[in-house]
Amino acid sequence: MDGWPGHLWLEGATPVHLTPEQARPERRPRGPARRTGPRFLNPAMAPARTRSVLLLSDALNHGWLVPDGAPIRCLDAMCSTGLRVRRWRHEVPAEQVHRLHITANDLDEEALAWAKSSLEAHPTGRPLPERGQERSLPEGGFEVEGLRFTQEDARMALLHGGWQWIDLDPFGSPVPFLDAALQGMARRGVLEVTATDTAALTGSSASSARRRYGFQGPVDAYAHDDAVRALLGTIAMAAARVDRCITPLLALFDGHHVRVSVLVRTSKNGASEVLDHIGWRVREDDVPYRLVRHPDEEEVRRASGPLWTGPLWDEAITSRLTEEHERALCSPTSTALEALRADGLTWDHDDLEHAAREGSRTVRHIAAAAALMARNAKDVWLLRLDDLPRWAGTGGAPKMSRLLAALEQGGHQAARAPDLNPFIVTDAPFEEVLAAVRLLT
Repeated sequence: MDGWPGHLWLEGATPVHLTPEQARPERRPRGPARRTGPRFLNPAMAPARTRSVLLLSDALNHGWLVPDGAPIRCLDAMCSTGLRVRRWRHEVPAEQVHRLHITANDLDEEALAWAKSSLEAHPTGRPLPERGQERSLPEGGFEVEGLRFTQEDARMALLHGGWQWIDLDPFGSPVPFLDAALQGMARRGVLEVTATDTAALTGSSASSARRRYGFQGPVDAYAHDDAVRALLGTIAMAAARVDRCITPLLALFDGHHVRVSVLVRTSKNGASEVLDHIGWRVREDDVPYRLVRHPDEEEVRRASGPLWTGPLWDEAITSRLTEEHERALCSPTSTALEALRADGLTWDHDDLEHAAREGSRTVRHIAAAAALMARNAKDVWLLRLDDLPRWAGTGGAPKMSRLLAALEQGGHQAARAPDLNPFIVTDAPFEEVLAAVRLLT
């Protein structure tokens, strides 16, 4: 195969063969990397893949998706070189991995060949799934170490149906694939969606925002939260059209993309209630914003929407996404590291330290904010720390840790919200937040 074996890298606890033309990833990869060919791996998407491992493991261990012991039929509809499905197989606890019936699909023949070679070069030796009656592999398909690979248009792969876990990670907008994904799901399943067209979702590309998501909004401090809620609203409305409803499990703006994971259920009643969770965010003069069902003619100029206004996370699940749990599942053992070094991995102590910090960053602040992010948007405030001095009339902002402590001492919940910018989320009244800022500064 042209370029094989490339050079060896490590993501989580899983070895990765990068193509010869792809440079060694930076220590802190951020944003969209320059594509170098059909087998390109974007290292900036590693946190999303890590959280996918954690969520899938949580579903297996806590039984909130299928009955205890039952298998989960998983599909990565656009798997490229198969790193995500390899991480599922390699990092999900060994005692549960046999329950995963995984199919990975991609149209690119070179990418699939690279995935096959990677699996053959680094077998996990873990228990294989117990196969039932499954459709035969189409032309171009193959199976390696329990992972089935198909070479089809993503929409065809999705529509084969009965999937209980779907990962949808296209280049750009996921909108063209949403209907097929929702129609191909089992009566209860998890849909994980990545959107990299953040210019549309944040409103900075107004025409794309209107065309793809029916969305409009100013580009300000709330653009990232708007982007997450605009994508969730789009998924919720698409689900309602096929008599399904969604429950967000974890939804984040992460660097250059939006990543949402939702539980999808067949429910006509739930689908009929979708508009209860759709609204607009209107910027105001006395408070940062208000949430309304529909803005009036004067409000629409300073409003963003339509948006999902329900919870963004599931509290029970996200409270378990701790840094300690990430390290336990997604860090290589010393024995595995020595074996990989013998195979050509050129990692030193600094590489391992940076990988550990990046792994921790993947879930940092999630567990602490779980209770607040699992509430409806109207029941909490999302506030950027740097904006509070202007509202409070002070010369500067207090340290976030001191502000959070002061709000908690006042009998409220408060936490740092996961975002590249310093945001707090709290159920304290806005005036009490400002009073705490004035007191601390």
